[in-house]
Amino acid sequence: MLSNITIGQYFPGDSFLHRMDPRAKIIATMIFIVAIFLAETTLAYTIVGLFTLFTVALSRLPMRLVWNSVKPLWIIIVFTMGVHVFTTPGTMIWQYGFLHISEEGVRMGSYMAARLVFLIIFSSLLTYTTSPIRLTDGIEHLLNPFRRIGVPAHELAMMMTIALRFIPTLLEETDRIMKAQASRGADFTTGSLVKRAKNMVPLLVPLFISAFRRADELAIAMEARCYRGGENRTRMKELTVTSYDYIGIAGILVITVVLLVLRFIPLG
Repeated sequence: MLSNITIGQYFPGDSFLHRMDPRAKIIATMIFIVAIFLAETTLAYTIVGLFTLFTVALSRLPMRLVWNSVKPLWIIIVFTMGVHVFTTPGTMIWQYGFLHISEEGVRMGSYMAARLVFLIIFSSLLTYTTSPIRLTDGIEHLLNPFRRIGVPAHELAMMMTIALRFIPTLLEETDRIMKAQASRGADFTTGSLVKRAKNMVPLLVPLFISAFRRADELAIAMEARCYRGGENRTRMKELTVTSYDYIGIAGILVITVVLLVLRFIPLG
């Protein structure tokens, strides 16, 4: 049940996105997150959608894998869409009591759902195409300027990367515990939503114990190898900016400019 969730996993490859510097990918992702909020029209969302699909094609990852990054968050997507569909005033399509659906609500709900899907897919490509070590180095390099004001760049980068890396591990552990509980008669698939939530409570104790044990083992392993981060730390593979990074950033900037034009300079 949880084996299809791919959040935080890395899939090796030799695509355009795999060859990009992690710093460029992080910056491009941040620009895209800001740019997508500039979209207001159907044309703008179509352009964002086509660009997202083009980026997925550049990653050479299977569409089924990319779709798996969206599936765990479908409840949030449907809820967000429902809120806009039933609360946005406008030309009424259907009404029953205090519930109503308007044309503007359907359009706004569709836009919000599409926006979330594009954000999830584009952000997932960052972890799919970047190894944990390179991701840590990229975040640390980007945070280095803030060290002058006391920000622990290396520690923050390490914590974020380890937390992201442990998501699939904890999901795998949860799936294993659920199967063990199910073999002893536990039921996680039938009954009301409240009942199924209560049945999940016995999973928390062994899951937390396993998480703490893994964290302790990781700390001991790093200490045994005399790991010291931050100052004077050497790297086997130094980060270098290549033509792939310039092309990638340029592509993101072009899309941002197009969305700015469509937002502030209406066509026609």
